[in-house]
Amino acid sequence: MIRKSPRFAARSLALPFFLLLPALAQAAPCSDTGAQYEAWKPVMAAEAEAAGVGPRGIDALMATSYSKATIGADRNQKSFRYSLDKFLEVRGASAIISQGRKRKAQNPDFYAALERQYGVPAGVLIAIHGMETGFGNFMGDTNVVSAIATLAYDCRRSDFFTPHLIGALKLIDAGAISPQTRGAKHGELGHTQFLPGNALTYGVDGNGDGRVDLTDLVDAMASTANFLRQKGWRPGVGYQQGEPNFAVIEAWNAATVYQQAIALMAAQIDS
Repeated sequence: MIRKSPRFAARSLALPFFLLLPALAQAAPCSDTGAQYEAWKPVMAAEAEAAGVGPRGIDALMATSYSKATIGADRNQKSFRYSLDKFLEVRGASAIISQGRKRKAQNPDFYAALERQYGVPAGVLIAIHGMETGFGNFMGDTNVVSAIATLAYDCRRSDFFTPHLIGALKLIDAGAISPQTRGAKHGELGHTQFLPGNALTYGVDGNGDGRVDLTDLVDAMASTANFLRQKGWRPGVGYQQGEPNFAVIEAWNAATVYQQAIALMAAQIDS
């Protein structure tokens, strides 16, 4: 079944009819199955082009394929429904804490410099790094553009993922990623799993080589710290549940059990 996405409905209510006509030509529909994916791509391409995506990004979109693996992962995120204790066990919290302490001890000046610049403690950055990719040991094996395009096409959360698709295509235009770049099942990139729109907005060239590469540890850590700071992180203020900075972790991941786990592991890494 194919139907207009919620963003189309909102635009329809907000604009007079004579202003709506261009939007009608550009509002890509969504679908609950992959059957109309190939027909969707040129409609989405027109919307992307109107949003400023150039030829390289458009070509990358048109080369994508519908990702059944991404849809399967999106429908099966069971761990976020676990209790905190079960979540910590399943996600290997004890190993993250142990390895995290070692990583901080091995590079204290690096993490101290990040905290001076962005105000985010080492433990928080290290806990996110460990949680997301096991400290870079597995950053994903899914084509990023196909994954994000599939989620933008899928009706479940098309409003959320369409800006990230536009972001991914702009990253391709800029040469920051390629059409073949691999990431997680939801299209996340690099050591800490940035969604492409966030990579475009908050990515930082931490190592000074003139480009943002989230598979580079320095760039990834600086970008993660910058993201949290820009989302409202207050230097020197607590981040446990009930403290001001706990709410900022929500900007990284909306699952409460994830936020609780990051806060608890971070405190133990920093202790």
